[in-house]
Amino acid sequence: MKIATAAYPLSFFDSWAAYEDKIFQWVDDAASHDADLLVFPEYAAMELATLAGDAVARDLEQSLHAVSERMADANALHAHLAREFGVHILSGSAPVFDGGERPVNRAHLFTPDGKSDFQDKQIMTRFERDPWNVASGGPLKIFETALGKIGVLICYDSEFPLLGRALADCDVILSPSCTEALSGYWRVRIGAMARALENQCVTAMASLVGTADWSEAVDVTTGMGALFGPPDVGFPDTGVISEGKMCVPGWTYGDVDLPAIANVRADGRVLNRTHWDEQIPRHQEVTYSPLT
Repeated sequence: MKIATAAYPLSFFDSWAAYEDKIFQWVDDAASHDADLLVFPEYAAMELATLAGDAVARDLEQSLHAVSERMADANALHAHLAREFGVHILSGSAPVFDGGERPVNRAHLFTPDGKSDFQDKQIMTRFERDPWNVASGGPLKIFETALGKIGVLICYDSEFPLLGRALADCDVILSPSCTEALSGYWRVRIGAMARALENQCVTAMASLVGTADWSEAVDVTTGMGALFGPPDVGFPDTGVISEGKMCVPGWTYGDVDLPAIANVRADGRVLNRTHWDEQIPRHQEVTYSPLT
């Protein structure tokens, strides 16, 4: 399959039609390059708050509600485009009020045959805890698709190896991200690369990029699109399948060979995924040894 990962800038919209046009153009562009799976970043849906006006977009709490209220329409749009272009789409994640007092951070996956599901973020960053007060959502899922088994670790979740291990059966793990500083981008990137190493799979990172001075939530973001694999047989020695240019909007493309994933898991130079359980007795037997 060919994966397209986005370096995606936010826009200020004066109409729903303008949002539709933007998403259509992005999907059309990726599909014209024969992409099978499109990955949009974390909190890319925050631009929907602008449809409620400048004052709402600038107010953190109001913007969370405004985005959540637009998600049914946004989901319908992405589902339509997935069918029209014959692609799988992970849409930009959004704060969603789903029966609780506080929103979850949710990304939806759409397939060409009209199916859809979602993945909620598991562990919140400091700013999501305060002042956003975003809640942890439902459990991790492994999506069985025509492209293979796909998992999603939203941004900070990529930095936790046990969450990655829960998705060890996945061929591809998607890491949509939203990071303010270059250091934040590299934390998520290092996490995504580590998950590719441990699980001997492919990880795909998408990033929010640029400035949105109308938003208290996502005013400055840094990153780029990239795809990673294990630095082993069948993959680049660096583990970097492809990467974009820092903070330059657009798609980054990379080809993923499922037989190569199966082969490196069965007969790689190292077998991290197979040998994972050998850590367990070792880390439980740590002792302190004062030097004399």
